Amino acid sequence: MEAASLISSSCFTVSSLPSTLCPQNLHHRGLFPLAVNSQGCRIAVVRKNLSFCPKAALRGNVQATGVPTSVPVRVAHELHQAGHRYLDVRTPEEFSAGHAPGAINIPYMCKVGSGMTKNPNFLAEVSSHFGTYDEIIVGCQVGKRSLMAATELLAAGFTAVTDIAGGYAAWTQNQLPTE
Repeated sequence: MEAASLISSSCFTVSSLPSTLCPQNLHHRGLFPLAVNSQGCRIAVVRKNLSFCPKAALRGNVQATGVPTSVPVRVAHELHQAGHRYLDVRTPEEFSAGHAPGAINIPYMCKVGSGMTKNPNFLAEVSSHFGTYDEIIVGCQVGKRSLMAATELLAAGFTAVTDIAGGYAAWTQNQLPTE
């Protein structure tokens, strides 16, 4: 369902909600409960340009319907400051030339000769550093690899993946912190 804006109020018993829609988890997803009591909770959702997929809600990713959310670098920086973990999917050479503070480098593509090929161990490497429910922002150099990586992570069951539009190039252009 696509809507310019959506306002909904429904009553559920807490036990009937998927854990990702329980009141304690709604704040982290940008949804705000109006009132909560032991019998149930009333949920109000106010979002602009919301695309909702019930299957995605059950997986815990209310915002994604197969395509990750992309945010501008300033929003990504705010998310990073708020505790989202930064996954840098550039090559080790690109990463060593500069990266966001605390970023974890797991290349999505690897250099092979004069070209690039997908890292066959990408999902396994990400799974060794991140949990399925970790809030992850994914960045690359200009945004193409990170979008592909974020899409693959969502398809693999990761639930809180956000792509950084413009990548590290936009990060440095906006004079955001690097190391």
